[in-house]
Amino acid sequence: MQRDITPPSFPQMPEIRINPSLIVAAILGVVVIIGAMSSFYQVSAESIGVVQRFGRFHEIAKPGLRFKIPFGVDRVTFVPVERQLKLEFGYGTQNASNRYQQSSESNFERDMVTGDLNAASVEWVVQYGISDPRAYLFHLRDPEETLRDLSESIMREIVGDRTVDEVLTSGRQEIGDAVLAKLQPLVTKLEMGLRVELVQLGNVYPPRPVQQSFDEVNNAQQQRLTAINVANGEYNKVVPSAKGEAAQKISEAEGYAFKRVNQAEGDVARFKALLEQYEKAPDVTRQRLYFETMSEVIPNLGNKIILDDAAKQFLPLMHLQQLQYAQPQKSSQR
Repeated sequence: MQRDITPPSFPQMPEIRINPSLIVAAILGVVVIIGAMSSFYQVSAESIGVVQRFGRFHEIAKPGLRFKIPFGVDRVTFVPVERQLKLEFGYGTQNASNRYQQSSESNFERDMVTGDLNAASVEWVVQYGISDPRAYLFHLRDPEETLRDLSESIMREIVGDRTVDEVLTSGRQEIGDAVLAKLQPLVTKLEMGLRVELVQLGNVYPPRPVQQSFDEVNNAQQQRLTAINVANGEYNKVVPSAKGEAAQKISEAEGYAFKRVNQAEGDVARFKALLEQYEKAPDVTRQRLYFETMSEVIPNLGNKIILDDAAKQFLPLMHLQQLQYAQPQKSSQR
C-alpha cells in the first residue's frame, strides 16, 4: 500500500518593492547629519587646537567654537598651552591627569651615586609648559619622554659632582638651579616646543640600611646648632649688659674726675685771690679770715662759754645759762 506524501503548502510572501531614490536620500541625510555634527568643535580656555588637513599642519585654532572640514579631512589636536605640567621622579601621584607625570621605573630613577662614592635616594619634580604647539606635536615623536630622559641624565651628572652631605642637606636648592640651567638650553636646542619652569628636589635620604645612622648624625648636628644658638643668645644677653655697666662706671668716673678737677681749680683760684689780698694788707686780711672762720665754727660748738684772760669768775655766767634753759621748760609746761 503506497502512501501519498505531498509537501505542505506555505502562504506566499508579499512582494517588497525597494525605491532606490529613497535609499539614496536616506544615506545622504545620514551623511549630512554626521557631517554637520562633526564640522564644529570647541577649544577650551587653557588649550589651543592644532588643525591638520590631510595629515599636514594647517593652522592654530584659538579657544572658542570653531569649524572644520568633516570626514577626516581636518583633524584637530588639543594642546594645553596654559596648563602647568610636571614630571615626577622617584615617586608618583595617584590618579594624575598627565600620563607622563610618573614612570614605572621610579625606584631606579631615584637611586644615585654622589661624587664621594656614597649612595643617595633623590626625588625631584620638573615643572614645564608647552611653548610651541607645532614643534611639540611634529618635531619629536615623544617630547615628554625625551624631557624625562634629559632630566634624569642631568640630575645624575649634577649629583655625581656633589658630596653626599651637600645632596642631603645644604646643596638642594643649588642642585635644582644647576639642573634647570643645563636642561633648558638642551630643550631649546632640540626644538621640543617646551619651556622648563622649575626643577625642585623633594625627599632626599640615604639608602635604607644606613638611614638610621644618618638620622642620628642629623640629630646630633641639630643639637649642636641648638647649643650654639643658646650660647650665642646668652652671649648677646650678658656681654651688652656688661658693656653697658662698664660704660656707666666710666662715665661716673669721668664725671667725678671732672668735678674734682673743677673744685680743685676753684680752690686754687680762691687761694690765689686771698694771697693777693694778704700781700696787699696782711693784718686786715688775717683778721677778716679769722672772723669768717669763727663765724662758721662757733655756731657748730653748741652751748659753750668762751672766756678771755680778763674774766675772773664765770659762775654768774653759768647761772644765766641755767635760767635760759629753765624758761623754755616752764613755757612748755603751760
